[in-house]
Amino acid sequence: MQVNSFSPIDISISGMRAQSKNMEIISSNVSNARTTDTGNGQPYRRIEAMFRAEDKDNISPVQLDDIIQDMSPFYKILNPGHPQADESGYVTMPNVTVPVELMNLTVATRAYQANAAVLKRYQTMVDTTLELLR
Repeated sequence: MQVNSFSPIDISISGMRAQSKNMEIISSNVSNARTTDTGNGQPYRRIEAMFRAEDKDNISPVQLDDIIQDMSPFYKILNPGHPQADESGYVTMPNVTVPVELMNLTVATRAYQANAAVLKRYQTMVDTTLELLR
């Protein structure tokens, strides 16, 4: 059995960093939910964070593996007066669903809070140990 050199602090901090980046990505999706042209004639495409553990065999910190684009289809809405409307009056909209993004933000926030709670409990254990040693 391999000895794990990662402390609860390392694991919690890596989780907090990962969820912080995830919240940034979700915020980008929400901010661009109505962006119909990103400069290349296409609407904004939703992005997602992909995470992985550094060591698959043991408990280890998490890290951001990749940021990928969601390749699900874009939405179309009828808005004939819009500058990006096609000949039928439909505008191609980003593949971002704001309620789903808000649920993802809640999950990321709770995961961040859970990692912060681990750090707080670890600090309490260290403080208690130091008190016992005095």
